[in-house]
Amino acid sequence: MMASRIPESTRALVIKKCSAEATPVYHHAVLETRPLQQLKQGEVLVKMGAVSFNHRDLWIRLGQYPGINFGSAFGADGAGTVIASADSNDALLNKRVFLTPMRGWESKPDAPETEGSFGILGGGRNPPLGTFSEYVVVERNQVIRSPDHLDDIQVSAWPLGGLTAWRAAIVNAEASKDQNILITGIGGGVALLAMQICLARGANVYVTSGSEEKIRKATALGAKGGVNYKLKDWPSHLVALLAKNSGKSAKIDAVLDSGGGDIITRVNSILKQGGKVVVYGMTANPQIKFTMREVLKNQRLIGSTMGSLKDLADATTFMSEHRIVPVVSHVLEGLEAAEEGFELMKRGDQFGKIVIRINDKAKTKL
Repeated sequence: MMASRIPESTRALVIKKCSAEATPVYHHAVLETRPLQQLKQGEVLVKMGAVSFNHRDLWIRLGQYPGINFGSAFGADGAGTVIASADSNDALLNKRVFLTPMRGWESKPDAPETEGSFGILGGGRNPPLGTFSEYVVVERNQVIRSPDHLDDIQVSAWPLGGLTAWRAAIVNAEASKDQNILITGIGGGVALLAMQICLARGANVYVTSGSEEKIRKATALGAKGGVNYKLKDWPSHLVALLAKNSGKSAKIDAVLDSGGGDIITRVNSILKQGGKVVVYGMTANPQIKFTMREVLKNQRLIGSTMGSLKDLADATTFMSEHRIVPVVSHVLEGLEAAEEGFELMKRGDQFGKIVIRINDKAKTKL
């Protein structure tokens, strides 16, 4: 693209520290105009079409996330179009892409190649960029072509959640055809994507939620059924569902969990011998109880954090082949509507991702 048409500045939503007296802590999200740096070799400029929220964006504002870098842009997820490149013949020019949401993990199967090297976009120093911006300068090898069956809003709901879901469900739980998979806390972006991935694999998916409405929506998307985790005896309700669908002796093959706490002791009796509990978050309790009962049944507890660049490429290929469409709960118009997104995250009643469509109303200096 001609240099004269490359914007000189961009608006970005950045994190600003709240006053020391603020109780509770809630850092500011401020829309600022910032100069765009000149493209260096190996870099491209992406005009963002849509960006989406993750819980970490809210945790950053609450001061509950490590390594906050005040003055940096929010956002790990975003999709758009490459409008400029340091290489005038770049094959990515005018192509739709999404940004990889992390750095420091290329392809090693078990964990990042170097301890301490892993970082997530948005609000931190590693890497020092976020997606909540009208334009983003990024390394060309850190963008992936967007699947043709999705628009930017849908693609923006994929990267971090899709990667986390893929590694939890496929790499760690090894979900496969006809297995019974339990996914807790349905309604969140990762849980829904994990459900869609498992269903595409041919697994039978069961869900938990504190909302009957979310259970109904998950069933409409293909889940075999769900139980309300607010019920004290929810595991017995799940036993009944399993028996109805797969016979009295049916067990759960793997659990994908984001809550932590007593999940293993609650599912012990319905999880098969050698079954897995894959935990990708601990929103309910930062500890998990693991007892001798689970040891004697050879049941396994596996921690799962996001994944590698290879995992993301594999997941995106699978998503494209199976025409998976990420579930979007709300679409907000423009970065100036971001505060509404944070409020929606606080309430927690969304079913799917909260997305901001980046519109062209802003006066960007060319």
